[in-house]
Amino acid sequence: MAKGKLVLIIGPSGVGKSVILKALREKHPEIHFPKSATTRPRRKNEGDELYHFVSDEEFDVLEEENRLLEWAVVHGGARYGTLVEEIVPHIESEEVVVREVDVQGFDNIRSHKFFRGDDAPYLLQSIFVLPESEEQLISRITKRAPIEEQELKRRIASMKKELAYADECDEQIANIEGKLDETISRVEEILER
Repeated sequence: MAKGKLVLIIGPSGVGKSVILKALREKHPEIHFPKSATTRPRRKNEGDELYHFVSDEEFDVLEEENRLLEWAVVHGGARYGTLVEEIVPHIESEEVVVREVDVQGFDNIRSHKFFRGDDAPYLLQSIFVLPESEEQLISRITKRAPIEEQELKRRIASMKKELAYADECDEQIANIEGKLDETISRVEEILER
């Protein structure tokens, strides 16, 4: 693996980002996958593998002390954020750090002083995972669980907005139905550069 960089994985809901990340976690223990800070309540039987669970007051402190690269209010008012301490020390230890973010997180991280401009102290790469087609993505969303027509319309509008970001990323990879191994291999190639 290449040394010392943050790689952001971006793409619309349902495109397969979490499946790709799960495969990378299993195949590459040398990659660091940072935990998010969140104010949402811990779910039953949920451990500390993916999240640092914090109170609203603790999250406010993280924000005030500039310990978050980015944060957003998601799903019902809970806040989620990317902790500097989960990213920077690992880059400085010459590790590859892989983080899934939405387009808002992508905008915020790439404009952060740590990653902005040619003289930025840390290397940032971005990979946009594209669907085979918009129709395929809609089919994936509707197959996962029953969905109301209004919610489907909202997700399609969100998908179109997110797809507009593909050209702003360093790399684009289409996740073709039945070719997940090829998609994962393409991501691994980028991580190794």
